[in-house]
Amino acid sequence: MEFKEVMSQEETAISSYGDGGFRIGDQRSKGSILITPKGYYPWDAFDVAAVTFGSLKRIREQAGDIDILLIGMGDKMAFLNKELRMALEADNIAVDVMSTGAAARTYNILLAEGRKVAAALIAVA
Repeated sequence: MEFKEVMSQEETAISSYGDGGFRIGDQRSKGSILITPKGYYPWDAFDVAAVTFGSLKRIREQAGDIDILLIGMGDKMAFLNKELRMALEADNIAVDVMSTGAAARTYNILLAEGRKVAAALIAVA
């Protein structure tokens, strides 16, 4: 999947997830994904250990456009390391960590509320 720039964040609603990827609108993407108010991007994180300061660079670059970041950690919820959470919060990004399914559903709710939300979602089978 290639980067997709969007005109409106509503274009980034998650239609479905599972089977190793996501459907954003009518476009199917394989693998993990980063979603920001400016678009959605492939993400090379395949497990919790891959969720790092470097892997979230695109999120950090758009910090001024994001109030909350949802991180979907795969099939099960896992904790984010303290240093990474503190670094994101220093960029004024609130962070909420949960399973990918819960993060996808929460993302759509916050998006519908007009919130400036981003998501970093590890793909699930």
